Amino acid sequence: MRRPHAPSDRPGQATLDQLLTVLAAPAVLLSDPDGQVRPDGAQGLYVGDTRYGSRLEIGVDGADLHARSVPLDDAATARFDGELRGDRGLVRLRRERTLADGHVVDHVELHNVELPDSEASGTVDGVSLRVVVRARSDLAATAVVKSGAPLDVVVPQVGGGGARWSRNGTGAELVVEPAAGEATTVGPDAVLAWPVHLEPGERWSVRLTVGPAGGRPAGFTPAAPIPWTLPAAGAGHLDALLHRSLADLDGLMLADPHAPDGRHDRFTAAGSPWFCTLFGRDSLWTARLLLPLGTELAASTLRVLARRQGRRHDARSEEEPGKILHEVRPGGLRAGGLDLPPHYYGTIDATSLWCCLLHDAWRAGMAEDEVAALLPNLESALDWIARTAGPTGFLTYRGSSGGGLANQGWKDSAGGVRWADGSIAERPLALCEVQGYAYSAARGGAAVLEAFGHGGTREWLRWADELAVRFRSAFWIDDPAGAYPAIALDAGGRAVTGPASNMGHLLSTGLLTAAEADLVADRLARPDLDGGRGLRTLSSTSAGFDPLTYHCGSVWPHDTAVAVLGLAGVGRHDVARSLGEGLVAAAAEFDDRLPELYAEVDGETSSYPTACRPQAWAAAGAVAVVGYLSGWPLPEWTRGA
Repeated sequence: MRRPHAPSDRPGQATLDQLLTVLAAPAVLLSDPDGQVRPDGAQGLYVGDTRYGSRLEIGVDGADLHARSVPLDDAATARFDGELRGDRGLVRLRRERTLADGHVVDHVELHNVELPDSEASGTVDGVSLRVVVRARSDLAATAVVKSGAPLDVVVPQVGGGGARWSRNGTGAELVVEPAAGEATTVGPDAVLAWPVHLEPGERWSVRLTVGPAGGRPAGFTPAAPIPWTLPAAGAGHLDALLHRSLADLDGLMLADPHAPDGRHDRFTAAGSPWFCTLFGRDSLWTARLLLPLGTELAASTLRVLARRQGRRHDARSEEEPGKILHEVRPGGLRAGGLDLPPHYYGTIDATSLWCCLLHDAWRAGMAEDEVAALLPNLESALDWIARTAGPTGFLTYRGSSGGGLANQGWKDSAGGVRWADGSIAERPLALCEVQGYAYSAARGGAAVLEAFGHGGTREWLRWADELAVRFRSAFWIDDPAGAYPAIALDAGGRAVTGPASNMGHLLSTGLLTAAEADLVADRLARPDLDGGRGLRTLSSTSAGFDPLTYHCGSVWPHDTAVAVLGLAGVGRHDVARSLGEGLVAAAAEFDDRLPELYAEVDGETSSYPTACRPQAWAAAGAVAVVGYLSGWPLPEWTRGA
């Protein structure tokens, strides 16, 4: 049973949980389930970081229009079937929606169904209708829409062929075919109307196209789906979840326009609609979770990020030589307290994860010449890891001093790292999973370098061994419920108490001994973390626990999936199966399209209203869990470097 949605951490933010999504990155269209795009909250057409359409409603004067969505497998298409209710006989409506190349095309057809006299409720001599379309664009920044801040009105210019909106050099347009018989403006709306007469059996249609004026804006480009090599899945729900998740991943696929030699390196945008761009951590985990299906996505993701690897020191962007970036926003990002430059490097873990993915993809069969081309980037990334660990020996972050992120691990909300008493841990912080990633990066990086005849591998292995010793002495906590690794060390070097899901990421890094891995598995198995619908981000025994928050008790599918595969890799299938089956059960309550995160209360799920849906690493996590439950071979990385 699915409960009503949970409140967001920031009241006033635009909500997504009840909306229907059509997706072909970098474009996303959000509507009500009946297909109408109403001027309400987050609804509209987004391309990159701009909302180009905020209303697209079709109606018929004097009649109630009722439509419902028809399930389709393709993330980029939707269909809505309905009828006009009144004393006009039976007029059926079909609205077919396609999203491509940054534009949405709605093909709307009315059909005056010819009924026998005994079934007709009105005249059968024909019907006269006035079809009306109301359209609006606010050309608002996506982040501003998300924040719930007031938006400026943009007045359209209209004509029989459609409408245009323009502000500060950015434009949107609506093109209609056939041309409307009437065209006017009502406030911010373009209102177009057609007089239509339908004899029994006749059809009438109109084509509505909305998108950026002058073509798709600059930035990442749409990419064709990857032809996955797909092992067999389980029957029924497992198969449905697998194919829904893969369709969403296809919809999130983008290409790098800066790839040389005509190569269109692909990667997955992080999520719809707020993060429909490149995110280092998200794209790396997505590719890593999907390695059982092939290495193509991993190889191209590695190249896309390598092209943007840090080369200089820049305080505002937090770029540093060798560092892998956090996110790309072509126009920067200014909303919700953030002020980010177009390329922002505020992440502590993406660099290690890049090294890990290169090693994992190489072991999974990535072409050796493609691996060899990335060796200079690997050496630069490993150097960044060692420099950042510095004299303390742990990778630590202070957070941005300006408008960037305070927390720079995957739990990047301001209150994402808390003590057992609910208080927020003081930065700088050394996160437990980040040390595990660094350990795995050093060992895996050494293996790659040695295989290709590069020196220095013994030093990296020694560095990793020393990190493991330091971790073992600094991070472990023992409480009445059992021993576990702390989520972090705080500014004073103290282990932050309170069990959190982060420890699950350590299982696949090789940092833990077999006995330590068993202790982590035992701790994850307890009902304060495994509530029956996936892995909670924070133990329910912690004073800061709240399942309706972003990182302090909610369930994140990718987080659960990483733990499931790590548990399976160390042989703890009892816990892995429990968490995996819980995630699959939750997916059924979201129509097999898992959101970025959700709340789990007493074994029931609630929507988190601002959660992206679909989200790349949530969909990839679903694929990974389905694979595990279906008996696919475990990815080699689950057993540690």
